[in-house]
Amino acid sequence: MSQDQERSRFQSWRWWQRLGVGCGLWLLVASLTACQSPMSAQGTLVKVEQIANGQVIEISPANNSPGTPERVRLIGIDAPDLAQQPWGPAAKQQLERLIGSKPVLLEPGLESRDRYERTLAYVWLDGKLLNEKLVEAGYALAVPRSPNTKYDQRLKRAQEKARLMGVGIWNPNEPMRLTPAEFRAQNR
Repeated sequence: MSQDQERSRFQSWRWWQRLGVGCGLWLLVASLTACQSPMSAQGTLVKVEQIANGQVIEISPANNSPGTPERVRLIGIDAPDLAQQPWGPAAKQQLERLIGSKPVLLEPGLESRDRYERTLAYVWLDGKLLNEKLVEAGYALAVPRSPNTKYDQRLKRAQEKARLMGVGIWNPNEPMRLTPAEFRAQNR
């Protein structure tokens, strides 16, 4: 853990301590984390060409054929719109940091495409579910969408942890006031 992350956790702890939450919070967060069962994902390994925003990546076309990159929407999350300052650009940057230049594993959901014809997938890197990591760090909301519900409980626990820790969009000093869906509806 970097010094900045450690300092941020300490500051979050001090904020909760001032509220009188104390040790109970740490026990709750530890139990939320411990409940997550490891699973081995099945899917396709792909190269990420570009990060479009905090919830959409672009991958190389199938068989590395020339053409337009395929857009993939991360299942179960709703990240702030890029115009939703400062959270949208921060979510995109976090996804860029998480992926770097490494290939990712796409695990398809039961429903394979959304209404915009984007591929729907859970995205894994080094055994970590990136959809969950974005929610846990406070860069996206957990938003269940049937029938793709395989990891909904994990995403819900990650969101509760982020909310309790006051990170990202849950930061009490600068909270996100509109959900991404509300923001998009107001700015059409």
